[in-house]
Amino acid sequence: MIILNEAEIRGLVDAEAARLAIASAFRALHRGEATLPSVISVPFRAPEGVAHVKAGHLHDDAVWTVKISADFDPGDGSATLHSGMMLVVSATDGTLGAVLVDNGFLTELRTGAAGAIAAELLARDDVSTAAIVGAGSQARFQLAALLDVRPIDSVRVASRSRERARAFVDEIQATHGLSAQLCDSVEEAVRGAGIVVTTTQSTSPLLEADWIEKGTHVTAVGSDEPAKQELAPAVLARADVVAVDDRSQTARFGELHHAIDSGDRSQEDVVTLGELLDGAAQGRGSADEITVADLTGVGVQDAAIAALVMRRAVAAQAEQLGSRSARTAS
Repeated sequence: MIILNEAEIRGLVDAEAARLAIASAFRALHRGEATLPSVISVPFRAPEGVAHVKAGHLHDDAVWTVKISADFDPGDGSATLHSGMMLVVSATDGTLGAVLVDNGFLTELRTGAAGAIAAELLARDDVSTAAIVGAGSQARFQLAALLDVRPIDSVRVASRSRERARAFVDEIQATHGLSAQLCDSVEEAVRGAGIVVTTTQSTSPLLEADWIEKGTHVTAVGSDEPAKQELAPAVLARADVVAVDDRSQTARFGELHHAIDSGDRSQEDVVTLGELLDGAAQGRGSADEITVADLTGVGVQDAAIAALVMRRAVAAQAEQLGSRSARTAS
């Protein structure tokens, strides 16, 4: 059995490989070549937090994955605390093959990868200005992944914590060399942005439909339980295309869930990322269209990235053994 800590995992996986693995997982889910059980959620009150248990199996893989992740709000205005681990289990005999103690890193990485896939499929090719709502760790993963697929040169940041937003703006300038602006409101950040990414734990709408200009793409990643909501339902109603990671799951607790409740969108009136990747559904049809991606995070993403890490860990171990054997023989 392989046991890896966060530092070891970070050395085995990169953003591009993660994006390719997640895209493959979405295709498999669309084709019926994956098993996706329902999510288990466990809420906590003191401190406020929630744990999620997600599982998934890509049928072409010899392993399946169980992921446990938790988010806690310290209650003092500081950043949300994340933790997590993944168990990689044989799909042929049920034995435990790996424990990935990633502290939530793989969840952050695969969520960023899904955001990049959505942007690559739905955002205009020439989009250069991005608005990021939220200034936590996922905001950073989303931006880094977005920069791999679109020519962003200007970033606007809005967050409930001005201190964290300022730190994020400074980081964007220093790390990515981009123009970055600290905004006083979500509306200020969003108006005129070609792509908007929401990365918060909000339980009430942050983004209103009339702030969004024609041609804008919106990716929402914060609504991973029924009480959470970042987009007003009218945002989905106004969109020409709404894409989801999984219809059934987003209908239960994504932005789509709220739009269905309000009568602004139906479960049948959306497409999946897997369908778009496979060419089975129409994405953006013109530069003026408004598009939305509602991402709740599905277990096949965890299965894909965990299997990737395990394959690379096994290969690295084999390489180390080969090197030692060669040195011994010489």
